[in-house]
Amino acid sequence: MMTNLFSTFDPATSMKTSMNWFSMMIGLIMLPPMYWIIPNRINMIIQKLYMTLYKEFKMLMSEKSSGMSLMIISLFMMIMFNNLMGLLPYIFTSSSHLNFTLSLALPMWVSMMMFGWINKTQEMLAHMIPTGTPAALMPFMVIIETISNLIRPGSLAVRLTANMIAGHLLMSLLGNNMTEANQLIMPMIILVQTILMIFETAVSMIQAYVFSVLNTLYSSEVYYE
Repeated sequence: MMTNLFSTFDPATSMKTSMNWFSMMIGLIMLPPMYWIIPNRINMIIQKLYMTLYKEFKMLMSEKSSGMSLMIISLFMMIMFNNLMGLLPYIFTSSSHLNFTLSLALPMWVSMMMFGWINKTQEMLAHMIPTGTPAALMPFMVIIETISNLIRPGSLAVRLTANMIAGHLLMSLLGNNMTEANQLIMPMIILVQTILMIFETAVSMIQAYVFSVLNTLYSSEVYYE
């Protein structure tokens, strides 16, 4: 059972050309009509979401890095779209794999670190020792800050992957037991599945927001005034 349960998150198929990762590009189909169709309510909601996120991310960043908020909003929309698409039947959840999440977290972290250490070396070194740290603890604080910086991309990737896998595993487990349940337990399982679906929808949006906000906070440590 465990092999079948975890096979839900296996990107490999019997086909020579796997179509699982194609779910990441389905959102591109929705982009062209935005440029020639009269805006409807869905487009207005998306534009409202864009402006709300832009104002919030701009407050978390410094004035010099406010332009990066556009990239963070695009990252948020991409992750949220892939998370929500993974809730639909027969669609591969790309955000449940480290191949996807680490490919988003690692390049951004490396680029921010390279920019900080090349252009603001003294400020980056000073940031490793908080103000008021005793002299005896300074070497330990440097080690702690270095380790905390190194594990940031891994923590971002694992957090998103683990949260997406946990709910999907529970829903898959209940779905496998539904075939063996009797008529008395069946309505209860369907109710639990419905509640889990609503919960997973909220988790999909929250995790995209958490991923984006953490990237924003990490960038604000480098792009400060």
